[in-house]
Amino acid sequence: MKIIDIYIIKKFLGTFFYAISLLILIVIIFDVSENIDSFIKNQAPFKAIVVDYYINFIPYFINLFIYLFTFISVIFFTSKMASDTEIIAILSSGVSFWRFLKPYLMASVFLAVLSFYLGNFLIPRTNHARRIFKNTYMEKLTKDNDRNIHVQIEPGVFVYIESFNSEKMNGRRFSLEKFDGQRLVYKIMGDKLSWDKTTGKWKIKSWFERKLDSTGTQMIYSKGKELDTTMNLKPSDLYQIKEDYEEMNFWELNNYIAREKEKGSIAFKKYEIEKYKRIAGPSAIIILTFIGVALSSRKVRGGIGMHLGLGIGLTFSYILLMQLSTVFSTMGNLPPSLGAWIPNFIYALIGIYLLIKAPK
Repeated sequence: MKIIDIYIIKKFLGTFFYAISLLILIVIIFDVSENIDSFIKNQAPFKAIVVDYYINFIPYFINLFIYLFTFISVIFFTSKMASDTEIIAILSSGVSFWRFLKPYLMASVFLAVLSFYLGNFLIPRTNHARRIFKNTYMEKLTKDNDRNIHVQIEPGVFVYIESFNSEKMNGRRFSLEKFDGQRLVYKIMGDKLSWDKTTGKWKIKSWFERKLDSTGTQMIYSKGKELDTTMNLKPSDLYQIKEDYEEMNFWELNNYIAREKEKGSIAFKKYEIEKYKRIAGPSAIIILTFIGVALSSRKVRGGIGMHLGLGIGLTFSYILLMQLSTVFSTMGNLPPSLGAWIPNFIYALIGIYLLIKAPK
């Protein structure tokens, strides 16, 4: 590795970590001032505030803004090199422009791998403790669904519950229906449904059942006071946990999506969007790095300020486009994989154009 490579990598990573460290301190100060009333009101222990919430908050925040600060870091130190005519000196010494990009590629790949690890493995672990703290001392992350809950637990198998209490783990007015095409082949109803944590089974009270006999021509009726049963239904399917995918690592997220698809449910869609965003996001770091180099490697009037303004505008337009494509994937018919990668495709083309036009 040449001295120039080491110099650029040190500048790149040094500027990035310095800038994001300063911002983390500022954000923590603002967050404390915003949430201090909740901490005092709910008597949150000081150790829990520092360790469970704010220390676990740091990886989440780094990954949230890693694209923006990668771009700003590249623009900042590359513009300074251009204004000090260092880039002209490097290119004049016989180093080609494409060879000049090598240390940027190495540093951006390092940050992309870091982002992938943070988003898919470390942050889900730290989010577990952070979300427990948040649920205990700040806001309830568990919310009961409105009345009349309908859930598809398998292809052709539907569950209805009038209401479900997530604290007591019981519900009222339960029914399960199984269809063969359009034909109802089985139905069980109960006045009350409760979850037994020790056995991992459901208890149905005051139940009434009807099903087709072995010939498939007549219905058989039966009833009873209490019935223990197992079905492909978890208590968490009956109430909402706000953004529970934050605690799922890459493998858990894939397994959850596969289970929901097996059920025939459409609830997996927002989880699939999250999955593809976690993959596409790190790639954006590399793309935005090269856009930043192409924009700031030319010495222009206005210097760093002009480059930073243009760079920040491009970054925010990328974030806006990412949010728009996410909305179209969630609410519309845009496939989640395409929604996550559209911003990368568009900005990769912009990056290629800017690199071709950059001074050589």
